[in-house]
Amino acid sequence: MTTSPFSARELVGLLADDDRRAVFAALVLGATDAESVRRRSGLETRPALRALQRLVDAGLVVRGSDGTVHLLGKSFALAARVEAEREPRREDHRDEPAEVARVLRAFVRDGRLLSIPTVHSKRLVVLDWLSQRFEPGRRYSEQMVNLILEQVHGDTAALRRYLVDDDFLGRAGGMYWRTGGSYAPDLDYPDCGEPDCGEDV
Repeated sequence: MTTSPFSARELVGLLADDDRRAVFAALVLGATDAESVRRRSGLETRPALRALQRLVDAGLVVRGSDGTVHLLGKSFALAARVEAEREPRREDHRDEPAEVARVLRAFVRDGRLLSIPTVHSKRLVVLDWLSQRFEPGRRYSEQMVNLILEQVHGDTAALRRYLVDDDFLGRAGGMYWRTGGSYAPDLDYPDCGEPDCGEDV
């Protein structure tokens, strides 16, 4: 596992103070000594030096033998990487092929669609996942389709259009039906929330 001199929580704690944030910003903007830190941070000399010393003591700022000061540049990246490694691997969509699971994990969380992919190949993966909410052999009114789709995302019009355009749903006479997508024989199809969700074809 990657090691880091700081945890994400420690970094947040170090920068919770206004003066330390001002000094940190000054260093990010190129300050390299106490005077330029004071000038760029807009702080008086004493609070600027006190905040700078706190960051040096913590190890986030390194002081050179010539008196220059520099941020320990890899601290944030390392801390972020450590936090990512600590987070347990999500098991969502584990039964799907690796590439499909990767796309679904990026766009679907707890059964909700976070956003509609703009890349067509990724959108097809999401549309296939959506199409499985419709039972083959049943017809659905537009209202029923909307009720099913809004369970996962608010933009039902866009999803409905994409499903039809990419041949996952057929449409005629105000009715919709499943025309494509993966089929799981043992899938428990979600209800649209209405007593009579669909009509047999």
